[in-house]
Amino acid sequence: MTRPMPSRNSGPEITRKVDAKTLWSGGVATAVVAGLIALVGILVCRWLFKIPILSPRQDGAWGDASTAGYVVAAAAVALVATGLMHLLLLAAPYPRVFFGWIIGLATVIAVVYPFSTTAPMSQKLATAVVNLILGVAIGTLVAEVSRRAGRRVVRYQPPAYPPSRTPGDPYS
Repeated sequence: MTRPMPSRNSGPEITRKVDAKTLWSGGVATAVVAGLIALVGILVCRWLFKIPILSPRQDGAWGDASTAGYVVAAAAVALVATGLMHLLLLAAPYPRVFFGWIIGLATVIAVVYPFSTTAPMSQKLATAVVNLILGVAIGTLVAEVSRRAGRRVVRYQPPAYPPSRTPGDPYS
């Protein structure tokens, strides 16, 4: 008995599906967590350690408008990270690897940037630590949400066999 050779199209077809609802609901939750981390980081620095980051000491523990701006910016960065992950899940060959590198390097920039200012060293260190915690939290939360939202779909197509005999051929 002979078997037909498999054609190039007879193997499994692998595609990626992204559940956008799951990804973006996790991204919004990550944005809330990032905003709260920023707020808690500022409060801990100002209350516990008496380091006046993002506003002068006389503005109290809650600071001024820059505190709210920092919280909103942290939430916005989490949403941008979710959008980046969505794009990578749709287009990149190894989306989580590229996402890890991009978030890691962006976190390094956020940690190093405070040291380029003229603020006292204690404020630079406190801001760098808060930025590091934010970067790690956003990166890990969005990456884990993407594991739930991204699926590989494998479809097997049956091999294309030669046509069966037709009535009236000489081999019937």
